[in-house]
Amino acid sequence: MTNPTACILVIGNEVLSGRTQDANIRFLATGLGERGIPVREVRIIPDVAETIVATVNECRAKFDHVFTTGGIGPTHDDITSECVAAAFGVPWEPHPEAWARMERSYKPGEFNAARQRMATMPRGAKLIDNALSVAPGFTIGNVHVMAGVPRVMQSMFEWLAPQLAGGPPIVSAAVHAVGLAEGRIAEGLEAVQKRHPELDIGSYPFYRSSGNGVAIVAKGNDGAQAAAAIAEVTALMTELGASPIQGEPPA
Repeated sequence: MTNPTACILVIGNEVLSGRTQDANIRFLATGLGERGIPVREVRIIPDVAETIVATVNECRAKFDHVFTTGGIGPTHDDITSECVAAAFGVPWEPHPEAWARMERSYKPGEFNAARQRMATMPRGAKLIDNALSVAPGFTIGNVHVMAGVPRVMQSMFEWLAPQLAGGPPIVSAAVHAVGLAEGRIAEGLEAVQKRHPELDIGSYPFYRSSGNGVAIVAKGNDGAQAAAAIAEVTALMTELGASPIQGEPPA
């Protein structure tokens, strides 16, 4: 069975400027991997209409799922929703259900034009609910549009995730060794990768006050295969005079 693939689009000038540190990529990549939907690409793009439209169209044609975060609030720079409508070539218009929900949640006269933007979506969009905010995200085609605020995005994803058709979960096994440099293990590690082409085997150097070293992680659909590859890496580390420790190094 082939796993469906995913792309994450982080939309926002504040992320590109360094003012805001993205906290959504790791959460989404982990959650999607658990559902057997590996993330194959992540892009961070600005609040520029032409860029958003072009990127959404490129990625939705390339991947089975596209997840966007950011740009669906009430201010002038929150343009993700209208840009997704443009990408799909459909009107950007009040969503009847979202509009009714939000109108009920405010006192008379408080559901102003800015807040109405959050209930305006591409025609045909299906709502993504969340437990923290009355303002929903939405799905159109294979594009899932969610909030940039981490807690709200996470709540949206938790609602959406059970509806996503995935594949076999992505599992991993790891080993690390203090005092072992990447350059010493590289040749042997390449041979392990060639013997296990169905796995993604990565090498990750680490630097700690307690000592530097390298961690090796094998990922794939088959836990037994990942474990077998890590067993080979463990033997390789031992041959090189290191003392391998199962799992990844502590943070």
